[in-house]
Amino acid sequence: MNNYLKLEFPSLPPNVGLARLVVATFASQLEFTLAEIEEIRVAVSEAVSNCVIHAYPEITGIVVLSLTIEDSGLTIQITDYGKGIVDIEQAKQATFSTEPEHMGLGLVFMESFMDEMELKSRPQEGTTVTMKKRPERGLADDGISRNN
Repeated sequence: MNNYLKLEFPSLPPNVGLARLVVATFASQLEFTLAEIEEIRVAVSEAVSNCVIHAYPEITGIVVLSLTIEDSGLTIQITDYGKGIVDIEQAKQATFSTEPEHMGLGLVFMESFMDEMELKSRPQEGTTVTMKKRPERGLADDGISRNN
């Protein structure tokens, strides 16, 4: 089954929960376990929170959430047009954060909970994170092993 959804919303804190709910509902079309759905929800929450906190720290900007189901897998793409990330490798390090009161584990969680994660960013132009996940049950049926 192929399906997609594209949603655009302002970078406001209440929309983090909305994004989590939308993605969980959309992902339920596949045979994800409840634990996998929760991993997806956390990864999306971290990505959208990054848009709210880091991409647009002093203004409200636009966040674009794109979801696709194809080849029995889910692809999630979250884009902002904010500050961007100067050093992606540094940003991926556990406990690194540009905000001292934050733990800096968002990208670590996103990478560990998803099968694949790609981060593209340009300073002053924005960031796009693309995450992919396939249901564990579907992988067992296909004879594909997962290397997380």
